[in-house]
Amino acid sequence: MTTPHLSPHPPVLKPDIYNNTLSTNSPHIKAEIKTELDVTKVSVKEFKIKRITIQEASTIIEKWHYSQSTNGLNVSFCFGLFYKDTLIGAMIYGHLGMANVWKKYSQNYEDVIELRRLACIDLTPKNTESYFIGATLKWLKKNTNIKVIVSYADTFYNHKGTIYKASNFIYSGLTAKRKLIQDDAGKTFHDKSIRNYYVDKYKIKKLKPFALRLKAKLKTGLAKYIQTNGKHIYIYYLTKPRVKTTDVILKGRDG
Repeated sequence: MTTPHLSPHPPVLKPDIYNNTLSTNSPHIKAEIKTELDVTKVSVKEFKIKRITIQEASTIIEKWHYSQSTNGLNVSFCFGLFYKDTLIGAMIYGHLGMANVWKKYSQNYEDVIELRRLACIDLTPKNTESYFIGATLKWLKKNTNIKVIVSYADTFYNHKGTIYKASNFIYSGLTAKRKLIQDDAGKTFHDKSIRNYYVDKYKIKKLKPFALRLKAKLKTGLAKYIQTNGKHIYIYYLTKPRVKTTDVILKGRDG
């Protein structure tokens, strides 16, 4: 079984009403956003889930996710939640940003990915996010060799991870306290954001434009470092773990 390829025009994925898995038997439909769309009275069974591009996912994340950004993310899979061909939610999975953290969960780097971003428009049914997560987890289990999903709930924004508990993730305590960069617009970024590089066509390693802009703001006082508490850690096993983790201290409770 191989990991599916991320193409510029990903295949459509939709929940199968008989076995609740994801299928890929429809053409890709370009994402569209209707800001005022109200689907609160619509059954989640009417929603479709499709593979989308990072550019399409960003249109939702930048408006409805608290970070308002996809800068610096390691991206492996992007999924879109659609209602009648209108994009109403986005989810991004990718390898963990912190070096070597994956070793806590597996012996292989490729076994572990993080649910990096999840956002939906405001006016959706109460169980929309758990439905969205559940469907993508089943697709990942069926179509990839990934074994562990990790996600975090940020205490800086008073998040407790309620949606992860509803999706049967296991609570695994808090990360260490950390430093963030806060800019003049109030947006926060990981302190490593100023160390994001790319290699140009001449094979020269350079800072990404976003990193350069953020560094410039730090120098001029338009951005500053702030100290924050840790994040709540949640884990979901797509396959049964070989060894039971010893750092799981709570399940079904807010941290």
